[in-house]
Amino acid sequence: MQWTRQLRYKPYQAWPTEYLKKIEKQAADSAYYPQFHIAPSSGLLNDPNGFSYFNGKWHVFYQAFPFGPVHGLKSWVHLISADLVNWKKLGPALLPDSKYDAQGVYSGSALQIGNRLFLMYTGNVRDQNWQRHPYQNGAWLDQNNHITKLASPLINQPQQTTDHFRDPQLIEKNGKYYVLIGSQDKKTLAGRINLFASDNLTDWKDLGYLNFSDDDLGYMIECPNLVTVDQQPVLIFCPQGLEHEILPYQNIYPNTYLIGSHVDLASATFNSQNSLALLDQGFDIYASQAFNAPDGQAYLISWLGLPEIEYPTDTENWAHCLSVVKRLTIKNHKLYQQPVADLQKLRQQEHQLTGQTTGQVEKILAAKTTNQYELKLKIPADQQGTLWLFRDPQKAEGLKIEFATGQAAKLLIDRSQTSQPFAKDYGQTRRVALNDNQPLQLDIFVDHSVCEIFVNQGEAVFSLRVFSSSLANKISLAGKRQINYNGSWWDLAKSCF
Repeated sequence: MQWTRQLRYKPYQAWPTEYLKKIEKQAADSAYYPQFHIAPSSGLLNDPNGFSYFNGKWHVFYQAFPFGPVHGLKSWVHLISADLVNWKKLGPALLPDSKYDAQGVYSGSALQIGNRLFLMYTGNVRDQNWQRHPYQNGAWLDQNNHITKLASPLINQPQQTTDHFRDPQLIEKNGKYYVLIGSQDKKTLAGRINLFASDNLTDWKDLGYLNFSDDDLGYMIECPNLVTVDQQPVLIFCPQGLEHEILPYQNIYPNTYLIGSHVDLASATFNSQNSLALLDQGFDIYASQAFNAPDGQAYLISWLGLPEIEYPTDTENWAHCLSVVKRLTIKNHKLYQQPVADLQKLRQQEHQLTGQTTGQVEKILAAKTTNQYELKLKIPADQQGTLWLFRDPQKAEGLKIEFATGQAAKLLIDRSQTSQPFAKDYGQTRRVALNDNQPLQLDIFVDHSVCEIFVNQGEAVFSLRVFSSSLANKISLAGKRQINYNGSWWDLAKSCF
């Protein structure tokens, strides 16, 4: 299909029911479709939105275009969970059906206020010349999961920004509401975060730009999030066009974080003695959304996809998924991310792994998996070798994980030998330095075309998509000399319905 503008913005009701059923079957029948990650029933899944806790359940929405694997007329799809692991789809939630979101319901956030959940989102509107007019809109979700949109926008585009003005994060602090919005400055065309304040959710005062960095952060900032982690403020955001001298990265756009020492929203200041850092070391994380639960704990979920990148499932009329939910902590001035503990409820029979390789010969740790599993593996210090996932019988393809745990310790992920490499312009390897002469602990989640690798209890995370052939389902370990190892792997149950 040639995705013209007319098709991308065709009204939802104009699409034939038979067409939607057809592409929903394509996704359901796909060998790459994940089973314990949130994925679209059809078409495009985009940013996670409205991540929150309300009415005894966890809630998340995702931005969607259900009619193809492209960016078109966006809506929100709603899911709920009792445990951050098993998710139930409730279906479409916010549709592009008002004058202030007529060309798309873009990203936003949620906050419980009284006995309702308040949703704040960007409405995309285009005039007859296709000029964009962004509006920051509101809606209420009641305890029956019924949504009522507000009749008028909350915030219009400020004079100092271009029409790139989106992704509101609504927070409450000291009895006042604040919202952070990603934007581009009109005069300098630089990425900024706008800050607004309100006492009543209706009347908003423009506090200007958040003052948090002296660096040039590119030409646009998307998806700003401010959370508290272990009593410290953490700013998470996506700077587009960031210079590599400021932060080395390989993806088309990075997802970053900055740990602060103090934040004063009333004066629009965020102080930090730390450097900007990558949120994820892998290939495919963007548009992460974090929030503080009622108990204060910070949780994060991410889009496993990147803008402007073609993915192999585009030919099957679906694209992308969300990450597992991660719990955030801070250690040694680093943001640690760990998969929520309830993911262990998905484990089936345990397969223990203890032994050693003999050197030169590639040792099979699992002769056949479903490519839907968790693998925990510990490698002692002073070891060097390669862990293979998605390995085929001929040893011609696989996801290569090289490690060295002695001097110059490192971990390198190489997906160039998978059957369908993609996004080659941005490199096929990612790496991180490890602490020298220390054991390596890996907790790896594989879900058909998804791989999330948690390194040393979440000190680093590699998130990526992997598209392998049907027989590429072995796990193996190889090295030029003996490698000791111990751990377990488990098949994991389906968790998204």
